[in-house]
Amino acid sequence: QVHLVESGGGLVQAGGSLRLSCAASGVVLKINSMGWYRQPPGKQRELVATITADGITNYADSMKGRFTISRDNAKATVYLQMSSLKAEDTAVYYCNADGLRLGASFFDSWGQGTQVTVSS
Repeated sequence: QVHLVESGGGLVQAGGSLRLSCAASGVVLKINSMGWYRQPPGKQRELVATITADGITNYADSMKGRFTISRDNAKATVYLQMSSLKAEDTAVYYCNADGLRLGASFFDSWGQGTQVTVSS
């Protein structure tokens, strides 16, 4: 089983910054894509950004220029640097990763979520 543990959420004022981290643990052969999704209050979960093992990134349009995703393959960790935060960025942020376990079985795992609250 592959576990993802997020950290770094909290309360921040509008215009401020936060950095989220997500570390994967377990018997993993390879991690392909890692990413961040979020679920605002009363809304569906939505894409924030993803990054491949080769560093190719993809962002939701509303996050481009304000959020930066990165990863450290050696640490099996993905980061999300968020700046110029707005009240509408308030959400539970979830980490996701997929790849292969030892034995070549596919995994697609989610973290437990971390709350980000932006006060206006």
